[in-house]
Amino acid sequence: MRYNERELLSLARQPAEKAAEVLMRLPKKGSVLKKRLVKLVVNFLFYFRTDEAEPIGALLLEQCRIIKEEENVFSISFVEEPERKYCFECDSEEQCQEWIEALKRASYEFMRRSLIFYRNEIQKMTGKDPLEQYGISEEARFQLETRKQ
Repeated sequence: MRYNERELLSLARQPAEKAAEVLMRLPKKGSVLKKRLVKLVVNFLFYFRTDEAEPIGALLLEQCRIIKEEENVFSISFVEEPERKYCFECDSEEQCQEWIEALKRASYEFMRRSLIFYRNEIQKMTGKDPLEQYGISEEARFQLETRKQ
């Protein structure tokens, strides 16, 4: 994926939907758990050394799996690279579950599915397509419909 480093750094400085210090293990062989500040901004999970303002890495939360591994541990792996797994150890099971839910809601795919669901619910209740009032073309609506699966 291409990205503009300056824009990514600017995004990392935005207010976070969720942030905390957790233990993190990178997918590198022999990697150990290290305390990191993790910060969720839109659909990026930035991670920082606890004493630095610039992120040392970022994960784009698209086409990924977020799995609870143990009581306080969850992992993020990517569909196209399942062996590339990042592990996160939280202070409590509750914190772990909060992170899992927040990360799953962060992807554009989740937002798209939610949009389709609510659009269909509004249409059932009113008999009108709510997108019509915004001038969204038939072609665009068709694309939304065909990608439901």
